[in-house]
Amino acid sequence: MKKIFLILAFATGPILLMAQHSNEPQDTSWKKIYRGSATLVNDLVHTKLDVKFDYTKAWMYGKAWVTLKPHFYATDSLTLDAKGMEIKEVAIVNGSAKQPLKYQYDGAELIIKLNKVYKGGEKYTVYIDYISKPNELKVKGSAAITDAKGLYFVNPTGEEKNKPTQIWTQGETEASSVWMPTIDKPNQKSTEEIYMTVPDKYVTLSNGLLINQKKNNDGTRTDYWKMDLPHAPYLFFMAVGDFSIVKDSYKGKEVSYYV
Repeated sequence: MKKIFLILAFATGPILLMAQHSNEPQDTSWKKIYRGSATLVNDLVHTKLDVKFDYTKAWMYGKAWVTLKPHFYATDSLTLDAKGMEIKEVAIVNGSAKQPLKYQYDGAELIIKLNKVYKGGEKYTVYIDYISKPNELKVKGSAAITDAKGLYFVNPTGEEKNKPTQIWTQGETEASSVWMPTIDKPNQKSTEEIYMTVPDKYVTLSNGLLINQKKNNDGTRTDYWKMDLPHAPYLFFMAVGDFSIVKDSYKGKEVSYYV
């Protein structure tokens, strides 16, 4: 009789637990939230960045060449996400020449009046000279990622002896626009080039391939990274610091990674 009771208990236990959970109120409010993708007016095509860092102020001095095209309808305006920046110059690029453009900036969006009406699919390149000041920006993240500062300076002046000096980015989901003007939406895709000028003692990391490194006369080095596959702005990445190369093996092959 005891054996029969135990068998019944094991058999009916999960059913009773499931019935108990099914009676609990379920939060289904998320099902009523419309999550439409961002409206496509202009499409990113290519992003070229030239950046250097001020370790004392925790600033990044940037120059951006952003190539775009109207998604479908003709347009004479462009809105870029650019959070907490100081905008120095905005221009349209014609070959090697630059033509200044009128713009409005509210600290979050850069609204640019283009030099003409561009037809759907017609490419153009906008140049922006700016300063990124991530530590002076107050932004709110999401439930998953509570901090959306985008660009992080870790022990930049080296005052903390037991902590390495590093710079790194985290763009998910719309935080890359703290350090580069872009259309910071996951439904955008862009190829990229990044020139990073850093003290020669540091290692740099970014997307794609390290094409070349150039030593400068002031003790710095400029690394050129290039990524030929289009990807969302939140996947743009930079890291600078005292990283070490570690060699290991994976599936019988030698691999190297930075720590």
